[in-house]
Amino acid sequence: MTYTNAGSTQHRVTTQTFADLGVPALIAHALEKNGKTSPFPIQRDTLPDTLKGRDVLGRGRTGSGKTIAFGIPIIANLAGGEEGIAAHAAAKKRQPSRPRAIVLAPTRELVTQIAETLKMLGDPAGIKVTTIFGGIPQRRQEAALEAGVDVVVAAPGRLDDLLNQGVLTLDGVEITVLDEADHMADMGFLPVVTRIMNKTPKKGQRLLFSATLDNGVDNLVKRYLHDPIMHSVDSAESPVPQLTHHVFEVSGKGQKDALIEALASGTARRILFTRMKHQAKKLAKQLTAAGIPAVELQGNLSQNARDRNLAEFVSGEAKVLVATDVAARGVHVDGVDLVVHIDPPVEHKAYLHRSGRTARAGNEGDVVTIVLPEQRGEMRQLMRAAKINVTPLQVNPMAQSVDREVLDLIGDVAPRVDPKLTEQRRAEAQAAQQRAAGHNPAGSGSSTGANAKRKRSRRGGGGGQGGQGSTTGGQGGQRSGGQRGGQGQRGGQGGQRSGGQGGRPGGGRPGGQGGPRRQGGGQRSA
Repeated sequence: MTYTNAGSTQHRVTTQTFADLGVPALIAHALEKNGKTSPFPIQRDTLPDTLKGRDVLGRGRTGSGKTIAFGIPIIANLAGGEEGIAAHAAAKKRQPSRPRAIVLAPTRELVTQIAETLKMLGDPAGIKVTTIFGGIPQRRQEAALEAGVDVVVAAPGRLDDLLNQGVLTLDGVEITVLDEADHMADMGFLPVVTRIMNKTPKKGQRLLFSATLDNGVDNLVKRYLHDPIMHSVDSAESPVPQLTHHVFEVSGKGQKDALIEALASGTARRILFTRMKHQAKKLAKQLTAAGIPAVELQGNLSQNARDRNLAEFVSGEAKVLVATDVAARGVHVDGVDLVVHIDPPVEHKAYLHRSGRTARAGNEGDVVTIVLPEQRGEMRQLMRAAKINVTPLQVNPMAQSVDREVLDLIGDVAPRVDPKLTEQRRAEAQAAQQRAAGHNPAGSGSSTGANAKRKRSRRGGGGGQGGQGSTTGGQGGQRSGGQRGGQGQRGGQGGQRSGGQGGRPGGGRPGGQGGPRRQGGGQRSA
């Protein structure tokens, strides 16, 4: 396979605007409202081709502006360009469960953030965007698809599940985007991505963005992109001019713990990376207990907890995010001044991806790796593979005179916060999130379960899960033809497991008094 290579634009300087590149005025205005007036190199290079409907292979490291680079042509091309861009034009073409564009990304966090950017671009044009990913009940995603959407931003696993269930079809897809394709390959998603791509029309426009073309990404390019033009703006191994690397060697665990707390105590946002999930959880709790509000982001968290923690970090209520590699590519947060590797990552690609959380979009940033004596050899190999030259510095944060380099990275120290106030605020935020999702924190049924009888025709009668019981009770959705509802704090009416009327409602306990635990029984089997 051959494709046109447009070359690299790493050092090119221009004063072009988005309008100069042919971006419709409505979209250019939306970008301007969000403080984006000058295109980045990856946007400047790809937009003239993508707006014309060409297939494009974009190579660029994380933080280079790829989301807007593919988001603009999605919105503009679906809306019909400068002349056809209007809310009513998009609505006329919208059909239930038949999206017109899909974007595949490797993690839930990246899916969410891509969707936010696309909504910012698409709202003025009436383009509807929805997300699909695992870890949450799929009914709400099904409802959004049934109502009709233009763009689906999805993680491959859940989208593949819904396709197999017949919940949606991809035969109306006009534009397909694969973002962070190399990361999807690293996570083993390529077979799923291939199945999904096979269900999209061959004539549609396809855009693929990746930092590298290894691990089978080149096969995706050869198989699915038609006469693509390649634009390369910095490889994953390219040094970031605005990024400064530091390696701090400590003598033992006591010095390491003190250094971590010191680096976390500043007023600016910072991300601390751990290797293991339990490390992230433990460290976030320790920092919060020390008066430094910190949140965790790791694979064992529910989606609601991930959303809450990320929102707290984005809002600045917590200046510290303690994360595993789930956040190395999946989190794009502006204003992160410092990334700290609590231990050297396992391999150099992880180091580069984690470090890319700072010095984004032309801003400056610092990266610190903390190294124990037994990790020095491992760190030297890692930096050689990453093509980074840095002289390690032995530090002792417990000494009377702390190194100037460490103090500069700490910056202004934030006032310590009473851990009880932090926990109270988080409990209130959790309750507000539950209310927004249709749940009563006291235990009432959710909007997807209480007083609902729903039918999923595509899935052969599988129904929704009933809501938890409250003091007022609720009736749940159907499950395999039966009812499962809720009455009383102890839980819901037991659903009929293979066919009859449901029984076993929990006893209501108004005013805190216990009610009977088995009011009104019912048949448990057909």
